[in-house]
Amino acid sequence: MKRILKIDEWFHPDGFPISVERREPQELFGPHSHEFAELVIVTGGKCLHVTGQDSWELTAGDVFVIAGTREHEYRDLVDLRLVNILYQPNQLKMALLDLPSVAGYHALFTLEPSWKKRQSSKGRLHLNAKELAQVVEVAERLEVELNAREPGFGFMAMASFMQMVGLLSRCYGRNPSPDVKALLRIGEALSHLERNIHRDVNLEELAKTAHMSPRSFLRVFHSATGTSPLAWVIEQRINRACSLLRHTERRVTEIAFDVGFNDSNYFTRQFHKLTGVSPRDYRLRRGIT
Repeated sequence: MKRILKIDEWFHPDGFPISVERREPQELFGPHSHEFAELVIVTGGKCLHVTGQDSWELTAGDVFVIAGTREHEYRDLVDLRLVNILYQPNQLKMALLDLPSVAGYHALFTLEPSWKKRQSSKGRLHLNAKELAQVVEVAERLEVELNAREPGFGFMAMASFMQMVGLLSRCYGRNPSPDVKALLRIGEALSHLERNIHRDVNLEELAKTAHMSPRSFLRVFHSATGTSPLAWVIEQRINRACSLLRHTERRVTEIAFDVGFNDSNYFTRQFHKLTGVSPRDYRLRRGIT
């Protein structure tokens, strides 16, 4: 039976959506998936990292993100040491500001976890000694805050987590490997879509941003995201609409136009398709009238 790591087993009872698990060394741990996402920082040793039928060697400095539903395990461990940052993406209340304009952010946290075809270790983020030390220092501050849980720890812990995400996103953008460049090109396209989420962006515009032909762009975009550019945009718009429905009392029609839909009926159909409920029912279920 597939082993699934549960949120209530790995996070504090107070519900804070970030946890740190340090493994020094990491012991054998069979195939498993999570109800959460995991940012893994390899601080020493080596092993074979296996996800399904694919595998690659991990060494100190490697960093990657495992999406919750993806099964993985570590084999052939040799003094493997890890810092695992566990987090619940849907529960994080992060103001990303201009971070989505950084292609490395999309590459590492959006595209890397879902790109099944590129499994070579050459195509993953590898920190040099200075970068690794800097990231580990931030991870230690995060761990201290989570362990002490003093008043205001949530703010301090989130600040450290956001700093780590920003640092790693920048580091990813400096990685020169050919495989990473392919992801960064799609990351640039996602950044362009983020900046222009309220207007329609055509295929030629996106392909130009990614320095690809339209045909190549569609192929690589689908390989990296598992969906089309239009479907990706619609999902992002619906996610923003969900936030507005939860946190404001604005009318559904106003929200539809605010997030980039020109037709409120089309918005309602797409919202129901992705969430299973209408915008009004979604709001009512969360106690907002």
